[in-house]
Amino acid sequence: MIEVLKYTLPALIVLLATWLVLHQMLREERERRNLELRKQDRSLTVPIMLRGYERLALLLERITPEHLLLNCDLQQMSVVELQRYMLTTIRAEFDHNVSQQVYVSDDVWAAVVIAKEETLRFVSECASHLPKDATSLQYANMMIEAYTLNGETPLQQALRMLKQEARRLY
Repeated sequence: MIEVLKYTLPALIVLLATWLVLHQMLREERERRNLELRKQDRSLTVPIMLRGYERLALLLERITPEHLLLNCDLQQMSVVELQRYMLTTIRAEFDHNVSQQVYVSDDVWAAVVIAKEETLRFVSECASHLPKDATSLQYANMMIEAYTLNGETPLQQALRMLKQEARRLY
């Protein structure tokens, strides 16, 4: 019996040591492969995510009152037509970019939605404060003045949050 233990005990110790070394090597190799896959995955997803951030930044810029007014012929439009054009354009721009929400955090997306809603409210509110005989040029001037006096607007807040989050990808 002691003879058997003399041979089997060292063999079991060698077997256990070999198993431990191989197990550790395989775990390290698996971790290395996972790290490599994550690195490769990140190199593919980051450019896509950045395009999403770019699209949302473009959306926020396009729905500012200044930008919307640049695309209008104020001389040919009534206040109602201008207001309708701006509201329709804001909604269309937003609807066109709604899929970009998958690339940003919930907080940033909520800020984008709030910015859109507040811009719609702002456009409607400015129109409601005008006299009935006002021109679209007066409406545009009123919006630009009110918009610049607001301090940091919801659009600017959303854009700031968007930029901060995009910088974290680097």
